Amino acid sequence: MKPAATFTVASDLPAALEPLRTLAMNLRWSWRRQTLALFQDLDPEAFAASGGSPIAMLPLVPASRLAQIAGDEDYLARMRAEIGDLRTYLDSGRWFQRTVPTQGADGERTPAVAYFSMEFGITPTLPIYSGGLGILAGDHLKSASDLGVPLVAVGLLYQWGYFSQSLDRDGWQRESYRLNDPADLPVEPVVDAAGEPLTVSVALPGGREVHIAVWKVQVGRVPLLLLDTDVEENDEESRAITDRLYGGDHDHRILQEIVLGVGGVRAVAAFSETGAFPAPEVFHLNEGHAGFSGLERVGRIMQRGRSFDEALTEVRAGTVFTTHTPVPAGIDRFDVGELRRVLDADESGISRLVGGLPVEAALALGLEDGGEVFNMAHMGLRLAQRSNGVAKLHGAVSRSMFRSLYPGFDVAEVPITSITNGVHRRTWTSRAMDDLYKKVLGDVDISALSDWSPLATLGDHELTAVRDQLRGELVTMVRERLRASWLQRGADDAELGWTQEVLDPDALTIGFARRVSTYKRLTLMLRDPERLRRILLDPERPVQFVIAGKSHPADVPGKEFLQQMVRFADEAGVRHRIVFLPDYDITMASVLVAGCDVWLNNPIRPEEASGTSGMKAVLNGGLTFSISDGWWDEMNDDEAGWTIPTAHVEDQGERDRLESDALYEILEHEIAPLFHDVDAEGMRHGWCDRVRTSLVRIAPQITAARMVRDYVTELYLPAAGAAEAFADDPALADEYTAWKARVSDAFDRIGVRDVRIEGGRSEGLVPTGAEITLSAAVDLAGLGEHDVEVEALVGPVGPDGEIESPQLIPLRPGAGAEAAAGAASGAGASAGIGADDGGAARWSASFTLARPGELGVNVRVVPRHRVLASPAELGLVVTA
Repeated sequence: MKPAATFTVASDLPAALEPLRTLAMNLRWSWRRQTLALFQDLDPEAFAASGGSPIAMLPLVPASRLAQIAGDEDYLARMRAEIGDLRTYLDSGRWFQRTVPTQGADGERTPAVAYFSMEFGITPTLPIYSGGLGILAGDHLKSASDLGVPLVAVGLLYQWGYFSQSLDRDGWQRESYRLNDPADLPVEPVVDAAGEPLTVSVALPGGREVHIAVWKVQVGRVPLLLLDTDVEENDEESRAITDRLYGGDHDHRILQEIVLGVGGVRAVAAFSETGAFPAPEVFHLNEGHAGFSGLERVGRIMQRGRSFDEALTEVRAGTVFTTHTPVPAGIDRFDVGELRRVLDADESGISRLVGGLPVEAALALGLEDGGEVFNMAHMGLRLAQRSNGVAKLHGAVSRSMFRSLYPGFDVAEVPITSITNGVHRRTWTSRAMDDLYKKVLGDVDISALSDWSPLATLGDHELTAVRDQLRGELVTMVRERLRASWLQRGADDAELGWTQEVLDPDALTIGFARRVSTYKRLTLMLRDPERLRRILLDPERPVQFVIAGKSHPADVPGKEFLQQMVRFADEAGVRHRIVFLPDYDITMASVLVAGCDVWLNNPIRPEEASGTSGMKAVLNGGLTFSISDGWWDEMNDDEAGWTIPTAHVEDQGERDRLESDALYEILEHEIAPLFHDVDAEGMRHGWCDRVRTSLVRIAPQITAARMVRDYVTELYLPAAGAAEAFADDPALADEYTAWKARVSDAFDRIGVRDVRIEGGRSEGLVPTGAEITLSAAVDLAGLGEHDVEVEALVGPVGPDGEIESPQLIPLRPGAGAEAAAGAASGAGASAGIGADDGGAARWSASFTLARPGELGVNVRVVPRHRVLASPAELGLVVTA
């Protein structure tokens, strides 16, 4: 019989237990085990039924159990202790407060940051993430909270989130979506001063006004604002803008990014007006998805009477842009006509979407390919004075990829730095491994320590015991999930007995889990399937793989790679040694990265921006086996892991063959023998030596605490200082804009000629250590000496005739000028001036050369102004 009606029964929380709601609504429980244990112990069944969500489980706990716990003094004492610890955590001064002085003339202004990202991976109970970008953003928030960084984050509250992955009988990926009910999520509506739910809106073409609800998630000390268009005031089309993460077509993506960027700036401003957070001075765009936030900020400044150039200058000063994309194909590109339609110019060319903004000037920030395509990364770089890649190699790749935006400058001078990604230690370190850390270092957050050398004292017995425990927990999880996956694929329970025997708790276990796209080469290990079978089934040195990952629903080649792997793992002869687990998420990852002995990463170099999965394994005593790409390129250590050599051949098929052969060789002849070299007591002494080396040398470098500290010191504080300069000097924007126009007009007329090298030469040779004077006649076309920097470029000449890695030596226009800092090849330099040469002043510098070899020299002129963070920003340069 079908019900005539349905209703929900939910338990009320007794007053004595009301603090549990406070604890549940702050996601610090996602990295504080003591708090999470309170909820698990309250009612294990309700906790499991809720998917491990403290806020969703509370209505599921029977009233009788709540009454019982409300009278349990031991439990109440634990709860009060956790509330007290949370309050201390929220109110106490932390690294940022101890390190960063207050700013501004009044000495009371603390620079605040607004961090925009399309996804945030904080906990699986808040499913608004898909993969690495989201997990990185979540770890950024957690570490910013731990460090006390005044940061507010902005994202989208997706109605359906990202897809859940399953497999069909043939191993093809299937996607399904689950509705996110805000009542079951740790979110609460932001309210305005009148106590009403806070909303903002954006205007779309055709007179459509999209209303946006603003929700808040508290991530420790960090408020995360989530924007939601699924509100009653909107039509059905508008309500669906925030439906799915990375879903829909290009038009849908544009609308999502407008809500994130334009709506996000408006939400942050409204949130600050409530007094809940200071108005940010720094805006950090985590990828180009939030680029429209810069346009909204430009428009806001223009509405105060500034010109476009003046407003852009102010916005650039306080903007940081992080690119995660090492290949052009990974960048969001849109048809210019569609963007022009959405920006919706009125009869005077001003956008109806962003008040005050001239549409064509805004579009110019991202145009490429003759003006037909709008590149979101280009706009991000043009809106941000400070930009970075997410590993040293990725920074170099990005400088090359975006070199065309800075004509006339060498790749090394493109103003894109790098800050290598990191992972949040407390989130990703298993309880067992964390106990080892505490045993050696005490109960401190070792992320704050740069020296982890005491971990070298960990004994083989305790390391082996922990590693065996974590591997055993992984095997248990794999067997449970594999059986559930096969049932979902249509298998009968009676035929799945074999799933309880897969994997060996004592075998070398290798993990490979990440987004399945072609460049990550999931199937590289399948290049020679017979050789892989031999390695897996070696009776003396068995090897086993646990593999997971999702492919984007529209990525057919990635899905094909995934199906190839699943079909191989399905084969009866090897299915106990290689397993593919569907629906990779944070919960699965936490067990997988902890339990694997080795983490494999074999992308096509240099197409991995950073990669962080392997970092999580390192924190748990896992070892790295990787192509020299991403973070491993700068940290690789032959005593702490293994590096797969990169084949330098053009043909991708041949490259795959060579690199897969190297993978097999290292795995079969180095890694497996070392792991299975066990003494009579079951100790792997050589293996433990490598684990200790990895923990001491690699682990301190890969924490998100280190990453966020780097962002603060290298990008946030300089950006805040630049933004404050405009706040403290309202005339600065006018002055800089006029200066830029004057300098840009003059640069085409600047001349550099008659470069001379004098002194120290004998028959064309310059002895090492001899002082020489380099000079050039420079005509500044009416500009002043303070408007420019005149520099000598000195360095070896490469095969192409270009100066390689030149050292810059400032030239000075006056005999009394201060000695120039630095020198070619590590020597000293001084500067002076000779007579005018045809109306041009003679600029010079003297220096010594410490190293022999053929050197090339040139002289250039670049603009100089206190607002500029890099001489390459304006793309102005004149050389001899």
